[in-house]
Amino acid sequence: MHTADSTFRLDANAVDYIIVALYFMVVVGIGLMARRQVSTSLDFFLSGRSLPAWVTGLAFISANLGAVEIMGMSANGAEFGMATVHYFWVGAVPAMLFLGIVMMPFYYGSGVRSVPEFMRKRFGTGAHLVNAISFAVAQLLIAGINLYLLATIVNRLLGWPLWVSLVAAAAIVLSYTALGGLSAAIYNEVLQFFVIVAALLPLTIVALHKVGGWEGIKDKVQPGQEQLSSWPGTDLTGIDSPLLSVIGIIFGLGFVLSFGYWTTNFVEVQRAMASDSISAAKRAPIIGAFPKMFIPFIVIIPGVIAAIIIPKLADLKETGKGDVKYNDAILLLMKDLLPNGMLGIAIAGLLASFMAGMAANISAFNTVFSYDLWQQYVKKDEEDTYYTRVGRIATVAATLIAIGTAGIASNYSNLMDYLQTLFGFFNAPLFATFILGMFWKRMTATAGWTGLVSGTVAAVLVAFLSEDTFGSASWGVLGVSGQGASFVAAGAAFVVDIIVSVVVTSFTRPKAEEDLKGLVYSLTPKESLVDPDEVHLPWWQSPPKLAGVALVLVIILNVIFW
Repeated sequence: MHTADSTFRLDANAVDYIIVALYFMVVVGIGLMARRQVSTSLDFFLSGRSLPAWVTGLAFISANLGAVEIMGMSANGAEFGMATVHYFWVGAVPAMLFLGIVMMPFYYGSGVRSVPEFMRKRFGTGAHLVNAISFAVAQLLIAGINLYLLATIVNRLLGWPLWVSLVAAAAIVLSYTALGGLSAAIYNEVLQFFVIVAALLPLTIVALHKVGGWEGIKDKVQPGQEQLSSWPGTDLTGIDSPLLSVIGIIFGLGFVLSFGYWTTNFVEVQRAMASDSISAAKRAPIIGAFPKMFIPFIVIIPGVIAAIIIPKLADLKETGKGDVKYNDAILLLMKDLLPNGMLGIAIAGLLASFMAGMAANISAFNTVFSYDLWQQYVKKDEEDTYYTRVGRIATVAATLIAIGTAGIASNYSNLMDYLQTLFGFFNAPLFATFILGMFWKRMTATAGWTGLVSGTVAAVLVAFLSEDTFGSASWGVLGVSGQGASFVAAGAAFVVDIIVSVVVTSFTRPKAEEDLKGLVYSLTPKESLVDPDEVHLPWWQSPPKLAGVALVLVIILNVIFW
């Protein structure tokens, strides 16, 4: 972290500082206003389930537009090029549509307050405790990623030592998440979505003009690189065989990691749960899918251009050595291309994205800690205000811990490697248990927790067997590295979880069918999964029709950029 203190500065002037200061004032003001709406723990943790679909839909996607989405994907664009679109068009949109159509009715209709609580109802306390603890740990680690990059911006802007920047950045996010809970986070996320687009769209346009448009990119890409083709993505996966690389992308990323993240990650699901009806909850992730499929054009393409026109990045790409990291791609592009004023807007946009990501992690953590750990296993029958107070204390504690986990994130030159590793450990086995339990009524409670533990252990073992997932601690037995290793680890976690769950189920007793209504697809009355008036909604408010349009669009994009 000391190294980052001595790197390049952003050449901001008074106008840029004023823009950033005004943005911070608005953010904290939203937190103060949201505080007035918090009278119960449901208000604090789930916004009272009162928000319209367009708000929760934009918050749904903005919560994902954090540090890794902006810095990580632009770093991937600089390092691997257009193959990075797989994280959007293969590894996100299909799973988001599946969440909206199939899984949100179960979440919302069951009345649960979190994904781990759904697991407790389906599998009992064993699987619930494993899931709640693993999710809480994951959010603290991922919040550290967002905080590290948020602090990096403050460091680049003001020149403060990185540890001071970390504390300052943490204080800003804490100020509004502790005040207004999920409502403050969601309202800020909607604002942050527009600020992020306003920051990155001009940067992309200026960068394209600088390089001579798409034809200029094609002329300047170094020969022998996969920068402009998305398949087979061997550079991205680190797998030499084109066939195995495609299998890794489709199964490891497109199925296991993608569905594991989007359908069971409470950071995202929590936003949809705040909707005011089942129909709105179903539409939230579908609405979010539309901006999601076009974000690569303002995130990945700037990264590709940065690797061409920024000499230090071009040297890093050619030699593998240098005093910058791929994570610096978008910052270096801003520094070189944007005039003052526009630079201030871009800085505000990056700060918005990092705060949105961190606030999403913190708000999800405090809900799971308060409801699923503290209320379930420590203090069961306290007054409602007590759990709101616990949530605020958990928010402060999580922010302080994130300052520590930011140090782990600082050790990775490409944070997507780190993030995908975490998803392989935590999300892939959860998805296997969840999807099996939702569609197979015979699956038992014992199979639930043993499958989760076995899948996680399998993912960690693959990480140790890989070439570099744990740095020098990895053994190098398997010839996979980087994000390819995380795809393999996720696949192993999924397969092992399924096998263990099936075997254990055959030797243990299942729950009675009457206890599984609303939790297993075949035992749930279909009318309980839809709003009565949903059939009368216009097509743009009908979840199946809206999802169909999104699916057609993403297929077209995949074909165009094949």
